[in-house]
Amino acid sequence: MTITAEGLNRLETAGLRPEQLPRHVAVIMDGNGRWAQRRGLPRIVGHRRGIESVRSLVEESCRIGLDQLTLYCLSVENWKRPERELKFLMKLLRHFLVIERKELHRQNVRVVMIGDRDGLPLEVEEEYQRTARLTRDNDGLVLCLAVNYGGRSEIIQAARRLAEDAVAGRIDPAAIDEDAVASRLSTAGMPDPDLLIRTAGEMRVSNFLLWQISYAELWVTSKLWPDFRGDDLLEACRAYAARERRFGGLPTLAGDQARV
Repeated sequence: MTITAEGLNRLETAGLRPEQLPRHVAVIMDGNGRWAQRRGLPRIVGHRRGIESVRSLVEESCRIGLDQLTLYCLSVENWKRPERELKFLMKLLRHFLVIERKELHRQNVRVVMIGDRDGLPLEVEEEYQRTARLTRDNDGLVLCLAVNYGGRSEIIQAARRLAEDAVAGRIDPAAIDEDAVASRLSTAGMPDPDLLIRTAGEMRVSNFLLWQISYAELWVTSKLWPDFRGDDLLEACRAYAARERRFGGLPTLAGDQARV
């Protein structure tokens, strides 16, 4: 990824070096409804305001040269919400895909989507396809929208595909390993998230990228999603840079090997 001059300045101001940044950031965007309710407004106003946060985060990610940004837009569990709110969310998603399409393309962003798109309204799927076609050759930030997505159902689908391949003789069950499972997930070919951000102070992962976040660093902020901006992303990156990622191993001690 290319870091802009402005991005370099912002990193320097934040006390960060490009090599300290996560490659892939995933975000659970929480708190739209609470943001609106605290102001005596309908919940849908919070969802609408949340689009400004998406725009800010995408712009900051492009500036500082992130490889991928994955946003949890709608979970499979969210269909339990009131029908009026769900219709508005679908309308808002379609609106985002239409209104932001040219700007995303100008910023060299490639837009992809994971989740069960069969459950989406036809007009949303059509606008996504138009956006995906326009941006598919872009080699900048990958913006991955997780829509009608659930981590458990994704793993179940991967297991079914592996079972079908085994029954058909396309794979030896004894050869099934992590790579085989990962290749059958909706995120096949994508790097696993290095950093998972959750807003609104909730301390749970909510069925999001359960396989992929096995070794992700978690960063939770009490800030509600409609108030989240690029500066908050940099704060999360600072916290990420300060951590030692061991992946289950021990730290290497200067001049010696780590001892048990």
